[in-house]
Amino acid sequence: MKALQLALVLLPALALSASPPAGRVSALLIPMDPSSESSGVQMESYMNEALGNFASYSVRKPRDLFGLPDDPAAQASFQRAKKGYEESVKAFDARDYEDAERKVRATLKELEGSVASMTSCFPLCDALALHGAILQLRGDVEEAKLLLIDLMALNPTFEMNPKRFSREFISLRVQVATSRTSQLRGSATFKSRPAGARVYVDGEPVGYTPVTLPTLPVGKHLVRMERPGFRQFGQIAEVTPDDVEVNTTLVPTATYKAYDAQLDKVIPDVSRASDKPANAVASLGKSLSLDRAMVGTVRVIPERGTELAVAFFDVKSGKRLGSRRLVLQGDEYGQLKSEMERVVNQLINTEGEQIIKKRDPLDNRSGAEDWGSEDRGGNSRQSVKKHSGDDPLEDVSGTEDW
Repeated sequence: MKALQLALVLLPALALSASPPAGRVSALLIPMDPSSESSGVQMESYMNEALGNFASYSVRKPRDLFGLPDDPAAQASFQRAKKGYEESVKAFDARDYEDAERKVRATLKELEGSVASMTSCFPLCDALALHGAILQLRGDVEEAKLLLIDLMALNPTFEMNPKRFSREFISLRVQVATSRTSQLRGSATFKSRPAGARVYVDGEPVGYTPVTLPTLPVGKHLVRMERPGFRQFGQIAEVTPDDVEVNTTLVPTATYKAYDAQLDKVIPDVSRASDKPANAVASLGKSLSLDRAMVGTVRVIPERGTELAVAFFDVKSGKRLGSRRLVLQGDEYGQLKSEMERVVNQLINTEGEQIIKKRDPLDNRSGAEDWGSEDRGGNSRQSVKKHSGDDPLEDVSGTEDW
């Protein structure tokens, strides 16, 4: 009985001390011109990461909101390639080299269409090594060397199984690794429409489109691009001493299309400093099942840098809880992440003074100028900017709160 009475006394206290349920929140940035696509995606990513520091919020990142679907055709091709490689190895180990070559060639063909589903060099590197060994055994040494150059470009530390490969072939690999050809480098530029896709080369992240890598080893490389709301893209790129470009148009998901269709209505709500409910932002937030939202615009201002204007909204009421404006000039020294953390902290915790940071010009903006005035969803935001009329960002220094 005493235990029951104690429980009845403690229950109200426990209820009061329990933390409130986490509100769903996300940072969403709208690029106002093609040149701001890539930087906008990075800022958005850093802001969502900073939101994760607040225990009272459950962060919904763009990947959660819009998805990051695999390419079904690439997945199917990858499964066929793995099976084909296994069959090639069996034929090779049985010393049926003619059958092994036929199967490994088919495997390599399948792998060309499966890069979007590959997160490592397997089984491409293994298939290249196997094919090279077959060519070396039948006397096509020069052809085997070409395959080894591709293998070294993909994975310089690839280990060959001495139980499977002959000493002569392993020695040939060492010879190729120290040759002048293997030391050659080439430049590769990666672009996507829309920009801002994260680029992985041979499994390693190298930046966001558009981005140029000036010193890639000559040979084959695995290139993947991914951006939340779009189907993943992959390709085997052949890098030569000449400049190479990989350019693709990403395929949006249905959820992202619906989101993008609302953005032109949202922009005025973000731009205007008003006590009136931001109905368009509220509608957008509800469609994404959010409780709070940091919604902003990003645009390039000639000779000044990139301007970020962002406001924090309560989705249910459409009330603006705070706003900030920043002028940024690149991220050469890696300050962008800490700057976005500070903006998020101020929007949530305080109405502190305006932050202005000036940095070096944005890197890797080449390649976006040929997009005209289309944004990441294919619609022009220029008309919205020109006709908004009451946009407080026009003709201001960017140093005051809204």
